[in-house]
Amino acid sequence: MSRTPDAPRAPEGKPPVVTPVRVVIALCLVAPFVAMLWVGSYAKVDPTFIGIPFFYWYQMLWVLLSTALTMTAYTLWNRDQRARKAQNGGTSA
Repeated sequence: MSRTPDAPRAPEGKPPVVTPVRVVIALCLVAPFVAMLWVGSYAKVDPTFIGIPFFYWYQMLWVLLSTALTMTAYTLWNRDQRARKAQNGGTSA
């Protein structure tokens, strides 16, 4: 009799460590680093915005985007932690 291996499961009572919400949190936190480290994508003068070269206003835009993404990640993390506490009956590990 042949059995197919079952997918790994989380131990009873413990939610999985990697969840879709945690993947979104990671993407929110990694995106600004990737955008700023990929200098070749924004190392140019045009297009200018109110006389400011692209190189500068693109980086300033990422300051605002990074703030929004970090706030989003923080909110999602808090929701995830509350849901895990509720699932575990209020006990923390």
